Amino acid sequence: MTNSPAFATVILDVDSTVSAIEGIDWLARLRGDVVAHKVASLTNDAMRGAIPLDEVYGQRLAAIRPRRHELDALAAAYVEAIAPNCVETLARFRHAGVRVVLVSAGLRHALIRLALQLGVELNDLHAVDIRFDAGGAYIGYDTRSPLTTANGKRSLIAALALERPLLMAGDGATDAAARDVVDCFVAYTGFVEREAVVKLASARVRSFDELAALVLP
Repeated sequence: MTNSPAFATVILDVDSTVSAIEGIDWLARLRGDVVAHKVASLTNDAMRGAIPLDEVYGQRLAAIRPRRHELDALAAAYVEAIAPNCVETLARFRHAGVRVVLVSAGLRHALIRLALQLGVELNDLHAVDIRFDAGGAYIGYDTRSPLTTANGKRSLIAALALERPLLMAGDGATDAAARDVVDCFVAYTGFVEREAVVKLASARVRSFDELAALVLP
């Protein structure tokens, strides 16, 4: 007989956690080496906590100006790069009555297909809205979204009033910033390991099998 889940809700980061992709970096590579290097450097600095995400979010999108069809291609790439055993693990969580919530600073347009692939309800997908004109050209993003800020995941999770106990898993500083509003923050290092994030975590997992062992003991 399976024991009761250790957590009622599991909150997951997406980029470099649920999927190997860093979505905005992926889009930047479409613009050539110079833009790709600049954006990747900004992303890494923000994810390891060297600079606040607030300072770089708009800069990165302004440098890329992604088009709608490129977001559609990114959506497919996210699905192709899903972490090993992630789909199966999340199915086990749902079967055990655990709610799965995705909280990402990525672009919602590109994450809907991923959420559907994972069996996550779309109202449990929290990401940043992007705007296009009638021709599919980039015209902006939701600058009011808390997820574009360093402490945005923390404030959003606190506002959601999810059933506790809560486990949050992610790879970046914005994930670790939520550690005081969840019951357990787990550093996910299956794709990238950031020492500053690992130091702030209650536990570290390298795979979704290891995460399952924490949630379904």
